[in-house]
Amino acid sequence: MLNHYETVFIVTPVLSDAQVKEAVEKFKALIIEGGGKIENEENWGLRKLAYPIQKKTTGFYQLLQFDAPGDLIQKLEVNYKRDERVIRFLTFKLDKYAFEYSLKRRSNLKEPKKEK
Repeated sequence: MLNHYETVFIVTPVLSDAQVKEAVEKFKALIIEGGGKIENEENWGLRKLAYPIQKKTTGFYQLLQFDAPGDLIQKLEVNYKRDERVIRFLTFKLDKYAFEYSLKRRSNLKEPKKEK
């Protein structure tokens, strides 16, 4: 049985776009190799941090929503900790309400805005 998860991680701002993409691809590959399936991916871009982390005030935010077996999360988080490009991360399991909300939010993002 696969659970629904969402992970957000912040990549250090000193990297180029290509290096950020490489970091994201690494974690996506890790999820897929571990038996997971990527459902949604959002690049939120360079954003200001609420407080400085490792003397940095900005970071590249990345969101991944995926289905995976529970034992994959520990491997994923160990890899976040080992990767010096990642300055913060948060992974959480979505309950059915959070999952329904994320599906609704995703469909709203894909629809073009209606003119009034």
